[in-house]
Amino acid sequence: MAFTPKTAPFSGKINAVTLGTGDKAIVIGGQNAMPFYTFDAPIENAPKIGVEISDAASSWDAPALKEFYAGCTTMADYAKKAETMEGADFLCLHFESADPNGANRSVESCVADAKAVAESCTMPIVIMGCKNIEKDGELFSKIAEALQGKNILVLSARNEDYKTVGASVALAYGQKVGAETADDINLAKQLNIMLKGLSINPESIVMNIGTAAVGYGFEYVASTLDRVRLAALQQSDADLQMPIIAPVSPDTWGVKESSASEEDEPAWGSREERAIEMEVSTAAANLVGGADAVIMRHPAAVATVKKFISELI
Repeated sequence: MAFTPKTAPFSGKINAVTLGTGDKAIVIGGQNAMPFYTFDAPIENAPKIGVEISDAASSWDAPALKEFYAGCTTMADYAKKAETMEGADFLCLHFESADPNGANRSVESCVADAKAVAESCTMPIVIMGCKNIEKDGELFSKIAEALQGKNILVLSARNEDYKTVGASVALAYGQKVGAETADDINLAKQLNIMLKGLSINPESIVMNIGTAAVGYGFEYVASTLDRVRLAALQQSDADLQMPIIAPVSPDTWGVKESSASEEDEPAWGSREERAIEMEVSTAAANLVGGADAVIMRHPAAVATVKKFISELI
């Protein structure tokens, strides 16, 4: 007698959100099964990988990373090179130098970089700010305006600024908006409800529920991912059915395992290899937990995670 496995697809479904335009547009979300549970239901849209392009990328000193971007001087140069990276699906422009407590780059300069990338590249674009509420609010609004028609995703609207960011990014300029919270299902749901209360279409919202490098409190991330995904699928909670994006690279490249020199920690081996391993481990953990997209940095890490996804879909 032939064995017929029982399947367990859910009645609830993750929203499908489109980023970008034309042939390079991508769709994240759309699943009605747990991550990579292809034995329960087909995975409608495979998880996507974004490549971080920072306005501070010239300070990156990992040898293979420097070699990959050799000759690049502007964000547009870096972005065009990133489009050739094996496994890349979209670009993430990270304007960390806009921080008033750091380099304090002007909004006008950041907008000019974003426009240059949009004009020279075809992949979908995600925007990350500097974590300063006031500066990010102005930056996000100006970039959303300058890139009208490009269908970008702006990370992130937070509890403190969701009205201004949501209204300018999604309502005024028709872009997608990221709802950022910190590893708490209730906060994530509340922020989604507030954004929808502004009359933002749920299909224009992507969640950034918080992440961390593995070994640095990732158990909180894992439990939040599980609870959010089960609520969306098992309970059909429409306030948690937005796809999830995990900005992996900023966290993983900042921890000691990735940054400590080989002179300081000779027993740990190659610093670049450590950073790649940390990035791969964290990205994989997010994806199996329920993230629909991850943002990464190193070509070797991106290629590895792309292969990981391909072999599980």
